[in-house]
Amino acid sequence: MFKITEEFIDSTAPNASAISNGWGLVKKSSFVKLNKSEDETLIFGECKGSGKSNYVTSVDFVKPESPVYRCTCPSRQFPCKHCLGLMYAFASGKPFETAEVPEDISSKRQKSEKREEKKKEQAESAPKKVNKSALAKKIKAQLEGLNLLEKVTLSIAKAGIGTFNSKTADTLNEQAKQLGNYYLPGAQIQLRAFIQLFNEEQNRETVYGRAVEKLTTLYALVKKGKEYLEKRLNDPQMQLDKTSTIDEWLGHAWQLSELKEMGMAQENVELLQLSFNSYTDTARNEFVDEGLWLNLSDGRIETTKNFRPFKAAKFIKEDDSFYSVVSVKTLYIYPGDLNPRVRWEEMTVKDLSEEYFDKIHSFAGTSFAEAVKTVRNQIKNPLADKNPVMLLKFTKIGMVEGLTIMEDAPGERLILEDNPFGNELASCHMLNIMEKEDLSGGSILVRFHHNMDERTLRVQPLSLVNKNSVIRFIY
Repeated sequence: MFKITEEFIDSTAPNASAISNGWGLVKKSSFVKLNKSEDETLIFGECKGSGKSNYVTSVDFVKPESPVYRCTCPSRQFPCKHCLGLMYAFASGKPFETAEVPEDISSKRQKSEKREEKKKEQAESAPKKVNKSALAKKIKAQLEGLNLLEKVTLSIAKAGIGTFNSKTADTLNEQAKQLGNYYLPGAQIQLRAFIQLFNEEQNRETVYGRAVEKLTTLYALVKKGKEYLEKRLNDPQMQLDKTSTIDEWLGHAWQLSELKEMGMAQENVELLQLSFNSYTDTARNEFVDEGLWLNLSDGRIETTKNFRPFKAAKFIKEDDSFYSVVSVKTLYIYPGDLNPRVRWEEMTVKDLSEEYFDKIHSFAGTSFAEAVKTVRNQIKNPLADKNPVMLLKFTKIGMVEGLTIMEDAPGERLILEDNPFGNELASCHMLNIMEKEDLSGGSILVRFHHNMDERTLRVQPLSLVNKNSVIRFIY
């Protein structure tokens, strides 16, 4: 039987309100029937609703990595509060009477098996053919869009950032809209982000510094994008690039089947989330739920991102903090830098037991000098992630001349400092309430950023791993 924990149930809920409503059904004793199959792969029951008839609800764990939620209620949320309440009732120890699997669910299980067999056959058959004529037409349109973006960036550079005003912003916003017509949503987002820098109430010199960096990124996108698209246009196979993030910058939405076909998948992987953050990205017009995960197979820090457009946010499930170990059958890996984005479709969960901590610490980098060298090499690329995340081993953390410093075994030091332009909230102050023993050796997850005033790399602490626990500063 799949272990149903409160944490797992919370992770399946579409939002915090659904969690509260699911628990509410349990507390109000709204379930008039609670049943389970003999092998406990199915829990099912009936719940009082607003109508005359009870809602019939069930959660099927015959495939524990991908549970099936069913309910006769009219809710558009998935899973609905009745499925959540049913699982909360089971997890909290409510008595479930053993009963035969209902006939309709047995029938649905059989149909599901047939669908899976058909899906497997299709996956093993010949790969999907690409409409090269349509793709060539799209690439040519993207090249036209990049030519437009090149004119925009050069005109900004020629006029000078210091001349930027509301009229300039209006013109650039119109040009950003036009980029959407050229299948360049990535470039569109970057141009919007540039415009929004001047809406922020900050020191003008700081804004100028960030604007120059953003303008450099836009120009690099033009140059690298045009070179890549022209090369792809002349390639008979029109292959995507799995070695860089250029396709994502140009707005390509990777399909899981594409990633698997290109060898960007890893089988039977365990992951542990070390940090989680939700933030608003106004350039994208989306809420973003970001998880930072340690791959317990190879030690890489990987990222999950859940994008929720403002207009459709209430219909899209929110991601949340997750504290158990996740076992994934197939992990899909997007092209990326130090912290590639990953996704999976099916998972099971395990408790984070003490036996995992030696493995966690073994993956932490032991040299700050090597870490800084790796980060510097990455950020030389104008299209690379400028704020990579690393798990590092430290010997001590403390104050030196008013700065918070952490030191590694060879004696190299890094300054701990919040990133004022990052997506995470401030976290350095959390170190002040830590136990002394936790600051005297362990592993720490940090995000690098560039302090423009001092022209040095600094790190913001995200979580600390001691002998038997993960202490999160961002969650």
